Amino acid sequence: MKHLRLFSSLLLTTCLFQSSLQAQLAPDPALLRLGNGIAAIAEGQIITVEALRRELEPIIPRLRVESKSAEEFSKRIDQLSKEVLQNMIDRIIIVKAAEEKGLMIPPSYIEQEYDDVIQRDFGGDRGRFLEYLRARGETARDFRKDIYKRVVVNVMRQESRRSQSEVSPERIEEFYVKNKIRFYQAEALHLRQIILTPLADEGLVPLRQTAKKVIDELNSGANFGDVARKYSQDEMSRNGGDWGWIERKDIRKELSDAAFNLEAGSYSQPIEIGGTIFILYAEDKREEMIQPIVQVRDIIENVLIGEIARETQDKWLQEVRNEAYVRYFM
Repeated sequence: MKHLRLFSSLLLTTCLFQSSLQAQLAPDPALLRLGNGIAAIAEGQIITVEALRRELEPIIPRLRVESKSAEEFSKRIDQLSKEVLQNMIDRIIIVKAAEEKGLMIPPSYIEQEYDDVIQRDFGGDRGRFLEYLRARGETARDFRKDIYKRVVVNVMRQESRRSQSEVSPERIEEFYVKNKIRFYQAEALHLRQIILTPLADEGLVPLRQTAKKVIDELNSGANFGDVARKYSQDEMSRNGGDWGWIERKDIRKELSDAAFNLEAGSYSQPIEIGGTIFILYAEDKREEMIQPIVQVRDIIENVLIGEIARETQDKWLQEVRNEAYVRYFM
C-alpha cells in the first residue's frame, strides 16, 4: 500500500488532471484542424480525436506564447499531437500488461485518491466537481477508471526500474574522465561580515570608534559571530554576519580582493567604502579545482543509476509496444 502511494503521488500531482481546471469547454481553434473521428485503436480500445483534443487543450496557450511564428506554432502542435497520442496509447497497453501480470490496486486506494483530487482541485466541493464532469461528458465512474489507469501506469513504469545492478567502479571512472568539467569548483570563501553604517549625519568618526571596539574585541579572542550580532547593522547580523559561500564575482572588487587574501580563520582590518565600514572574516576557503573523484563518486553513481533506470524503462516500454496491437488513423 505504501509503495503504491509513493509511486503514484508524483504522477497524480503532475499529470493526472492536466485538463481539469484549465480545460475550456470550447475547443481551441488550433485543434479544430485535427478533425473528428478516431485517432487510434490500441488493444481494441478506441482513442477519439475529441479525447486527444482534451489532452492537448491545456497546453495550447503556453505553446502560443513560446512559438515565434504561426509556422512554428503549427509544427509544434503537430509534434505535440503525436507525443500525446503515443502517451494515450502507452497508457492503454501498459494497463493491459499490468492486468496480464495480475497487478492489483486496492479499491480503497483509488477511493482515497479520488477524494484527494476533489479536496485539492475543487476545494472539497463535490458539486463543483460533478459539474466539471458533466461539462466534459464524463461520470464519476469514468473518473475513477482514469485514476485507476494512471496509477497502474505509474506503478508499472516504476516496477520496470527496480532491478538495478550496482554501478561498477569502471563505469564511474569513465563517466568522471569524460565529464570532468561538470565537477569544476570555483574558488570560494565562506564569508562573515560586520557592516557599520552611519546614523543620520553623524559621519565616519563614530563609526571608526565603533570599528576600533570591534577590532579590540576580536583581538581579545571574541567570537566573530557574537561580535557581528552585537555591532553589525545589516540584515545578516542576527546570523552572526554569515553570508555563506561566495565567489569573487559575488561582491564588489574592493571587498573580494581583501576577503580572498585572508587566511581561513582570520579577519580584516576595517575597510571604508562610501561612508560604510566593513570588517571581513574568512571562516573557510575553497580553492579553484576539479573536484577529485572521491568527492563526487556518490553524485556520479546517482546520475548513472538514473541513466540505467531510464534505459531499462525505455527498453521495457518498447517491448510492451512491440507486443501490442495498435492502429493509427492520424
